[in-house]
Amino acid sequence: MKRITVGVVGGETNQKIVSVLTKEYALDRANVVFRNLAPADTRRAVDSKEVRAVLFVMPMTEKYLSLVRGLFSQNAKTSPVLIPIDAAGAIAEKERAYESFDIPKGTLRGSPPIPPDDVTTLKVSFYLVARKSLDTELVANFTQAFTSARRDLSSELPILAQVKAPDTDPGAYLPVHPGAAEFYNGTQQSFLDKWSNAIFLTPMALGALASILAAAWKFLRSGELKTKEAALDSLYVLGQRIRKAETESELLEIEDQIDEVLRAQRARAGTNDESALDTATLNVAAHRLENLIHDRKAALAAPGPESRLKRSS
Repeated sequence: MKRITVGVVGGETNQKIVSVLTKEYALDRANVVFRNLAPADTRRAVDSKEVRAVLFVMPMTEKYLSLVRGLFSQNAKTSPVLIPIDAAGAIAEKERAYESFDIPKGTLRGSPPIPPDDVTTLKVSFYLVARKSLDTELVANFTQAFTSARRDLSSELPILAQVKAPDTDPGAYLPVHPGAAEFYNGTQQSFLDKWSNAIFLTPMALGALASILAAAWKFLRSGELKTKEAALDSLYVLGQRIRKAETESELLEIEDQIDEVLRAQRARAGTNDESALDTATLNVAAHRLENLIHDRKAALAAPGPESRLKRSS
């Protein structure tokens, strides 16, 4: 059996479809071999009959169709014949990357029409894909921008008119990124839709947080207030002891205690301790106690039967 050579334009890219066709039609047993061809070498290979047929995988646009027409002489005897892939439907069911497609009558040439009737073949889709890790909103915005750009550029790049929305069903050949699915399904959320709850709830949450912080601050400062109150209470207690003192030695002891309280409070004030009594309060309290001591000493030193002064030996 004579060997039949089929040229494959862009062979490295199209190895998969060559394998599919070989398996479906048992072309290896039919002595059919495939040879990779560069686009520039295709016409020479056809004219020299190095290949009997040529396999193209290309967009169905005028730019690429004109390239195919240029490979053949413009006369009826050398007109190209399109070979149908009758098993396209069966192949598409097994190989989900492909679809059955009919090339319309007269696609290559109108008069006489080539092909003379619709020709069944395989359609291969190219996919614009994104990593799963990309942000949903980012992909949705990109898909929207790409769709808008496609409409604007279709007049300059007709191939963009063939771009269509992907299959968003869960069982699709390639799963659609959630961001692209949002755009195509019309579920893409606006900024307000996405962040409205946060916008309205954030002030409420901040208000509640401020109340909690205020309560915590009040609780923490309660220790400071108690510390200040304790210092004042100790001074008030000394005032009561001064009035009941019976001897000068008791008064001297009380003066020493007053000095200790004053030194402690002034030391705290020097380190910016907020629990320290302020200077004005200290001065008022100290002045009052000094007056009480002075008056009590005078009362104890006064002569008379009521004097109960007991001088220390």
